Amino acid sequence: MSNSLPKTFKAAVLTGANKPLEIKDIPMIEAKEGEILIKVHACGVCHSDAHVLHGDMGPPQIQHLGHEFVGTVVAVPSSEKKWKVGDRVGGPWHGGHDHSCKACGRGLYQMCENKAINGVTRNGGYAEYATLRTESAVRIPKGADAAKVAPLLCAGVTVFNGMRHMGITPGDVVAVQGLGGLGHLAIQYARKMGFRTVALSRGTEKKDFAMKLGANDYVDISATNVAEELQKLGGAALVVITAPNPEVISPLLGGLAPMGKLLVHTAIGPVPLDTVPMVLNALSVCGWPSGHALDSEEAISFAENQGVECMIEKFPLEKVNEAMEHMLSGKVRFRAVLTMD
Repeated sequence: MSNSLPKTFKAAVLTGANKPLEIKDIPMIEAKEGEILIKVHACGVCHSDAHVLHGDMGPPQIQHLGHEFVGTVVAVPSSEKKWKVGDRVGGPWHGGHDHSCKACGRGLYQMCENKAINGVTRNGGYAEYATLRTESAVRIPKGADAAKVAPLLCAGVTVFNGMRHMGITPGDVVAVQGLGGLGHLAIQYARKMGFRTVALSRGTEKKDFAMKLGANDYVDISATNVAEELQKLGGAALVVITAPNPEVISPLLGGLAPMGKLLVHTAIGPVPLDTVPMVLNALSVCGWPSGHALDSEEAISFAENQGVECMIEKFPLEKVNEAMEHMLSGKVRFRAVLTMD
């Protein structure tokens, strides 16, 4: 271990399911073979973190959460060839893969049968220091704002990667349901990808904001028949579901064009679907799980080149429980980010 590193560091430590996180000083960690050690600058707060905290993914296996973190490499093993001290890196949802299963053979590393997940099966970025497996580390542009880039390592790559794998064409209608942390990014990505972008949300007060993000059209789903409105535009090639409201999903099937898809990006649970239009018009319901390191690098590069910006609210690490509460209650606009500097 480098003599320049402190002997301890602060982390927001899990003390049990549904219990507040506690800021504690814990012993400094070392990068094992195949890992790098980073000094964390910022870490996004995601709904998935709450699922881990609440025990929805089983008893917590780790000390600290976080899968949207950006930092600087401060130590590497002597055998490390790719990464060096001083590199800017990110820790995304995908935390590592086995290189040997069928999914890995197809390059779908985030779907590996034996995948690791940062902040779920590996300690994450709710801390001043963290380790990353080298194959999962994301290269971050040196001049990038760590706090604004951090949410792109989950929220950003999820919507970007999902849309680009749906087989749709620039000029197609893409509707985005929800205007929260995922939705405000999905609208920007969709418009910059060249799709006719339709924002779907409740109330008229959100229209101006949606249009500023880049939406071509806005549909108030509380006041109109959303399926009819989408069909007036020719039908949606894709509807991106970003808000956990099961009641809106089934009606959206009627707004799809032939061969259209519903892309679900939020864990909702059982949803009743009318299979008749699915059969008659070859409709489908899909998911897409985040991305691997290169996917994240491409999502960040696209955002940087095309002006996609994540809107954030910063919290110091010591206010992690406040950040979590703001995220869960919907108070935060639009992604909560912990800062360590």
